[in-house]
Amino acid sequence: MPTIFAQNLIVFNLNKRKMNRFLFSLLIIGISVFSVNAQTGNSKITGKVIDANHNPVLGANVTLINTKFGNVTNEEGDFQLLNVPTGPYSLKVSYVGFQNYTQEISVNYNEELELGNIVLSHNEESLQTVLIEGNKVNKFSREKSFYVSKLPLKDIENPQVYNTITSELMESQVITNFDDALKNAPGIYKLWESTGRGNDGAGYYSIRGFAVQPSLTNGLPALTNGSPDPANIERIEIMKGPSGTLYGSSLISYGGLINIVTKQPYNSFGGNVSYTTGSYGLNRITADINAPLKEGVALRVNTAYHTQNSFQDAGFRKSFYIAPSLSYKVNDKLSFLINTEFYNGESTNPTMLFFDRGHELAVHNMDEFAYDNKKSYTSDDITIENPTYSLQGQMNYKISNEWTSQTAISRSVSKSNGLYSYLYETTSNFSTTDEENGYPVNGVLLDEGVVFSRLMNHQNSTSLATDIQQNFIGDFKIGNMRNRVVAGLDYLQREVRNSSSDYVSNGLIYIGNASQANINNAVYGNSNESAYISNYDTGILSENGIDDLLSSSPVTPTKVKQETYSAYVSDVLNILPELSVMASLRIDQFESDENSQTALSPKFGLVYQPILNKVSLFANYMNGFSNVDPVVGMDNEGISRTLEFDPEHAEQLEVGTKLNLINRKLSATLSYYDIQVKNIVVQTGVGVYNQGGEQYSKGFEAYLTANPVDGLNINAGYSYNDSKLEKGAADFEGKRPESAGPKNLANIWATYQVMQGSLEGFGLGFGGNHVGENLIFNRNLAGTFTIDSYTTLDASLFYKTDKFGITLKLNNLADKEYYTGWSTVNPQIGRNLTANFTYKF
Repeated sequence: MPTIFAQNLIVFNLNKRKMNRFLFSLLIIGISVFSVNAQTGNSKITGKVIDANHNPVLGANVTLINTKFGNVTNEEGDFQLLNVPTGPYSLKVSYVGFQNYTQEISVNYNEELELGNIVLSHNEESLQTVLIEGNKVNKFSREKSFYVSKLPLKDIENPQVYNTITSELMESQVITNFDDALKNAPGIYKLWESTGRGNDGAGYYSIRGFAVQPSLTNGLPALTNGSPDPANIERIEIMKGPSGTLYGSSLISYGGLINIVTKQPYNSFGGNVSYTTGSYGLNRITADINAPLKEGVALRVNTAYHTQNSFQDAGFRKSFYIAPSLSYKVNDKLSFLINTEFYNGESTNPTMLFFDRGHELAVHNMDEFAYDNKKSYTSDDITIENPTYSLQGQMNYKISNEWTSQTAISRSVSKSNGLYSYLYETTSNFSTTDEENGYPVNGVLLDEGVVFSRLMNHQNSTSLATDIQQNFIGDFKIGNMRNRVVAGLDYLQREVRNSSSDYVSNGLIYIGNASQANINNAVYGNSNESAYISNYDTGILSENGIDDLLSSSPVTPTKVKQETYSAYVSDVLNILPELSVMASLRIDQFESDENSQTALSPKFGLVYQPILNKVSLFANYMNGFSNVDPVVGMDNEGISRTLEFDPEHAEQLEVGTKLNLINRKLSATLSYYDIQVKNIVVQTGVGVYNQGGEQYSKGFEAYLTANPVDGLNINAGYSYNDSKLEKGAADFEGKRPESAGPKNLANIWATYQVMQGSLEGFGLGFGGNHVGENLIFNRNLAGTFTIDSYTTLDASLFYKTDKFGITLKLNNLADKEYYTGWSTVNPQIGRNLTANFTYKF
């Protein structure tokens, strides 16, 4: 009603120019105030502020006049305003030494409004025209990253390949765990579950044929023995290829690395509360609250409580997570950012069946294995806890218009405390006629199945990591050529303190087609099941029984400490606006109690954009390395002594193209890579070693995000990998490494939301994953075990408004029984339903 009345006034005074201007200004202000007070919203405004020389402006103030919405630009000149209600606004950009700029904009319902470059003019210059172009962009895409190259490079001008999993993509799929989030990137495959055990309890994943664990948060070390909670994740960056030049040897694999980017504070009040429920007792509550404390200071807190049972006959996990972060902008030059994370999780060990690595396999596929995937062979009484703490502090200081100093420090502590157990094959055959080994002949055909022994210990381990980085980031011209440079120093200290008990073995599990009636007699020669802590029909375990067994198990405390001192420099030189080259070098000094090694790691890249900012052709050479610990072995004269080795190196050559078309509605990356690993230490005999092993990994990857029409968003990918150990240990030589995962992987997820009309806000989602056959066990002596290829499909139905959203998601529509593994069999969840309710404020 107030809006109609104001419009009539404007018409009535059409010929009165002065009154018209006054009323029109009054109308704009009135509508803005009315819109902000009358409704909340979840639209987002993003943009970039640059100067006349196209350099990003750090610390510029961006505000919507007469509202509480505002923010400052980061080192890339980027800004974002979140949870903006629908309506017209006056956008103001200001920065010391530049002329203020004001522009009228309009924000539509549930819109991501991306503003083009905003060019600020210096005070001494005449005011130039500033053009802002708005368009809706793909919610599943991320155009640039500061962390991949440690420079503010757009994806299309970066010669390295990386994939981004955004928070919007995860929200559309009702993601409640880290593993499911990673299914949205091509060429990454889960090898192992998160075990929670000390030092390496996080999940293992294969990227380009090599195993990797998540070890980076905001580009800094952040160790965990559990699985990262997705509540505070703004996006996940999967960097492809050996990235040793910028990240060293301790945090990467030769296939790539995983970097988690957390949510950051912003200068307006907002947030959301969410509840997710679902199959197998899923209950999850999350909250995201942001509040400006005073001018220049903002606090954001993300928290989550999660509990869920296993899809098997026993097992659960529960956790509590809270992540406060604080930003403080002292002035136009100096700013601080502090991120903290506190996580405490308790869970049973996931079912992982390890095959005997020293004997010929008795079974070679899941049909022969005859495993019932509903059996966990554990109990809710046997759990392990993984408390984790992480702190990151960052100071940014603008030295000049061309140079910025970035000082960062991180500290992470990850613990494992509790009972850890797993099942290991005891032998390939238990012959029922093998009298000499004391097994009675009782008619049970044990040689038709596989027998596993339960191994267990008490975990008491703490992993600590401290990292200090100093980076100087420059953006300047030499003649007409633009240079973007990062020069840095890095100190990393890692320490593992372990007071875990030795492993003990007790109880045998039979898996196979034969009757289990007399297994206890056949294996033990003893029919008294109460003599053991395991009941073979139900898989029940007793915590007291395990504690009794471990009471006499010796504990030998150990402490392993490693330090790495590094220096690196990387320069991206624009010879022409369309042509740029990257040259980078790192020197790395590794120190431990037993080892001291120095490594050099170069990196080169070339990018040519035949159509600027739309099409690029790229090539890169990347290097990764790994420090090799000394071993006691035989020298050339047959004398036993400590043998030292050179660092192991991997080299990648990659070529491809990146596309950013149809006004950024279609983004794609296609590439071919060739990774060669040399200097692998190989044991060729008892106590005999040489450093002549070689491995290759070659493949193709395609990655696409698209927003072809309003409301439709697509994320898709495909990868093919060919890996082989050309020279190595006799049991593996000539074989595809078990860590390589499947050769073929594909993923797709698409959502469509009705943007107007009577069904406005309703939407559908559909997609899935295809995984090719996987040789989880592949050896010359023991043979192969193959997991068949499989395809899983998911679907969702949702309704979203500016205040709340409801999403129903059905995962694994066909209830496909499937497995992962890495010399193990790891059963995965079948069909399951989740429902999410979110309120935004």
